[in-house]
Amino acid sequence: MSFSSDVKEELGKYVSRNKHCQIAEMAAIIHYQGQLTRGDSGQLQLQILTENPSVLRKSFTILNKAFNIETSEMEEECLQNHKNSVYTIVLEKEEDIMSIFREIKLIDKEGVLHDLRDCVNPEIIEDYCCRRAFTRGAYLCIGSMSDPMKGYHLELVYSNKIQAEQMREVLLKFELDAKIVKRKKYYVVYLKEGSHIVDFLGICKARVALMNLENLRIVKEMRNSINRKVNCETANIVKTVNAAAKQIEDIIFIRDFIGFSKLPDTLREMAQVRLDYPEATLKELGQYLDPPVGKSGVNHRLRKLCEIADLNRG
Repeated sequence: MSFSSDVKEELGKYVSRNKHCQIAEMAAIIHYQGQLTRGDSGQLQLQILTENPSVLRKSFTILNKAFNIETSEMEEECLQNHKNSVYTIVLEKEEDIMSIFREIKLIDKEGVLHDLRDCVNPEIIEDYCCRRAFTRGAYLCIGSMSDPMKGYHLELVYSNKIQAEQMREVLLKFELDAKIVKRKKYYVVYLKEGSHIVDFLGICKARVALMNLENLRIVKEMRNSINRKVNCETANIVKTVNAAAKQIEDIIFIRDFIGFSKLPDTLREMAQVRLDYPEATLKELGQYLDPPVGKSGVNHRLRKLCEIADLNRG
């Protein structure tokens, strides 16, 4: 399975002990994957459609715990939708449906039934713990993550802007820098920072996934650090080799067209040592001189030799 699937598998097994948090999570499931239909006899039906078995299990569990609706009162179908199976939970008892809608405040005080595509009632997610449950339900239904070894990207895909903006506001309350982008006909709420995705998993209580992601981040950062050091060392080596090649080229020019005899003793000695030890570092070259000279002294003499060569090339 992918990392994203592992996260959903873990979240699907976690059920809050508090009824108000269970209701908040169920509100996300119904708003994002629920639909109202009419049966063959015209009776009202509430359907929850999902391709994810974790959503299926979570829905059964919460409906039983929070609403006392037994699974025997639900019908489960498995349909073929392109490559993926679509699981459908069907609730047909109107009193059960109305009970759920009252709990998630889809029916207001005047008895008006709101559209499932509307935002979740803010009263449902007023408490911190309920916002966490709501976020968990949202990720289960419409969330996904990229492979952390390839990059950090978490997103929740909405069919309308108003629901996407509500989720962005919720994530901002958790101090997560969520953004929205329109992708074709969808609105995508996304996080790009690895640290924010770690925090998101903590909010949803995906503790195992959080630890796995942190371990992957450590490995990735170590690799990046090693690569940076190797690249830096390689660049320094290339720079040193190029400088040495230029020095040797200038010294050979001085030898062949000017002659070492016209150089001061210190520069003549320096020129000969550089030719004798073409791969030596500045520190090593200084040790070959008599008396020994430090790196800055060696660098100064080599620079003077290069200046002499450049002046005489005209």
